Amino acid sequence: MSRVSTLLARETALAWGKGGGPMVAVGFYAGVATLLPLAVGSEPERLAAIAPGAAWVALALAALLSLDRLFERDYEDGSLDLLTLSPVPLEIICAVKCLAQWLATGLPLALAAPVAAIALGASPQLSGLVIACALLGGLAFSFMGGIGAALSLGARRGGLLTAVIVLPLFVPPVIFGGGALASLDSGLPWKAGFALLGAYTAAAVALGPLAMAAACRNALS
Repeated sequence: MSRVSTLLARETALAWGKGGGPMVAVGFYAGVATLLPLAVGSEPERLAAIAPGAAWVALALAALLSLDRLFERDYEDGSLDLLTLSPVPLEIICAVKCLAQWLATGLPLALAAPVAAIALGASPQLSGLVIACALLGGLAFSFMGGIGAALSLGARRGGLLTAVIVLPLFVPPVIFGGGALASLDSGLPWKAGFALLGAYTAAAVALGPLAMAAACRNALS
């Protein structure tokens, strides 16, 4: 367990430092929330109608910013070879990397999500569900994004390839999370959408490390 905690501390430090930390993602998120009213108009009714969906799209795009560095940095300097030979299973290492990525970017984005949604015109009553959905969705984005990052190891323009791979995987949490928020805002049952988001996140956490480890082994072979 000490090896895992040491690895988590290392990955979190890299994600906060050389990975750019949360400021890049949060800055991008704030930029989208600022520019969107200028593009669609500043009418409160129009902004309130698109606020939950726009906040989710911005969250998904912001999560893409640092995915290309998730494995590429260790792959280039040889650290990934050493991690593969360590006593800790590679699947656990991949899971820890994604968890550190979520702590560095997903968690700050989740805390910023209700602020952005309210700034776009969403009801303040949605704040609790916005944070809960953003926490679950950010975790799914990290683990599904890790699959794309592992599959693009060693490829030219790996960042573009990662985006092409993971964008379809980002669609279900955006639909489930946005649907839950829209249902709550309309006074409709919202628990089904939230449950589907939780199920998707659980599947991503359970199966994502297996796919990442297989992709990393294939890139190193």
